[in-house]
Amino acid sequence: MSILNATGLGLINLGAPSAPADPARRGPEELRELALAAARDLEGSSAEEIAAWATGAFGERFCVTSSMADAVVAHLFSRVAPGVDVVFLDTGLHFPETLKIRDTVARTMNVNVRSIRPRMTVGQQDGEYGPRLFARNPDECCFMRKVEPLERALADYDAWATGLRRDESPTRANTPVVAFDAKKGKVKVNPIAAWTQADVDRYISRWNVPVNELFKKGYGSIGCWPCTRRTKAGEDPRAGRWAMFEKTECGLHV
Repeated sequence: MSILNATGLGLINLGAPSAPADPARRGPEELRELALAAARDLEGSSAEEIAAWATGAFGERFCVTSSMADAVVAHLFSRVAPGVDVVFLDTGLHFPETLKIRDTVARTMNVNVRSIRPRMTVGQQDGEYGPRLFARNPDECCFMRKVEPLERALADYDAWATGLRRDESPTRANTPVVAFDAKKGKVKVNPIAAWTQADVDRYISRWNVPVNELFKKGYGSIGCWPCTRRTKAGEDPRAGRWAMFEKTECGLHV
């Protein structure tokens, strides 16, 4: 319904409906215990049930993160908790097709899209660290353009949701539906962790959810354009990410 841009510490709120009322803020140990209990109790529950638990437990201190490869998780939460915050990391290096999905979600779904930018533009980063940092030190580039902005974006939340699935890659095979992220001190909710690609496709078909056009062009997983290539037959969906390096994750989920 709207996009809220965040560059550095400045926020420009264009207005959106509020999420459910928030409870008192919890400490890390309480959040850890809550996550452990929920992981046990919600395993085997539907994505809608997991989403309802998360928004009920955390209210306004909960958000959804989306890479805008597709809009499945954003759509799921728009049904369960209209007006929920959806955080998108605008790295400055996204494909136009990805930004199109973000704008479509903001325009057509009952959610509040927060587009979070790094502290430096790509040009400023090139000036300070040299051009094409992504080709020389992708971990550093990912930290500055994804990891740090997410940490900043999550500062006011106690929990967030992702679209991680166990079938995406070996590194995600044991993804729980709810976990405590000790590094961030927050609860991480993965409502579609147990879904297969077929489950995702069925949901998209049933609800006519927008999907990134790059999937039709041979991309199995979509990130920043310099570090994403088309996947080949038989490769896992994330094989096209950082293919020139021994790297499979940007750092957001490790």
